[in-house]
Amino acid sequence: MSEYTKPYEDKMTSAVRHLEKELAAVRAGRANPAVLDKIAVDYYGTPTPIQQVAAVAVAEARVLTITPWDASLLRPIEKAILTSELGINPTNDGRVIRLTFPAPTEDRRRQLTKDVQHMGEEAKVAVRNVRREAMDKFKALKKSGELTEDDQKDLEGKLQKITDKFVKEIDKICESKNKEIMEV
Repeated sequence: MSEYTKPYEDKMTSAVRHLEKELAAVRAGRANPAVLDKIAVDYYGTPTPIQQVAAVAVAEARVLTITPWDASLLRPIEKAILTSELGINPTNDGRVIRLTFPAPTEDRRRQLTKDVQHMGEEAKVAVRNVRREAMDKFKALKKSGELTEDDQKDLEGKLQKITDKFVKEIDKICESKNKEIMEV
């Protein structure tokens, strides 16, 4: 019977992974290379992610260093960071670009935790939509005679347990991120 629930479990896993990726880009006052994921630099006319043209490292708790492999990219990387929504002014010493992350204010941290909760709710909605899609499929299979009523009930029970597991995982991920944000 798990062949019926497996594709839906995979979709739920995908929703959780998407949440984790989104949360990695939330600036919590600590240096995190994931904040650069959505920033592309103009590399010979092609928008290219910074991580593909430079080494990105965490130098200190609140400092990221970006060392381009091609020195001519210093200015374009700096420009890409300035025009992004990152809100941090890069410092360029001629070889390395440094991004110093300021500690967020109390109000900003509260707003970030609200944003994290909202992202978590969206992930839960995605998981529940997958559950609904699966339940509809199981009903259709029962109606067509491929499943008995007992099999349908068993599958729905298994699917509910899987859904509950993913909702708990989403709650844990959000709680962990909120803890990280609220640390001073």
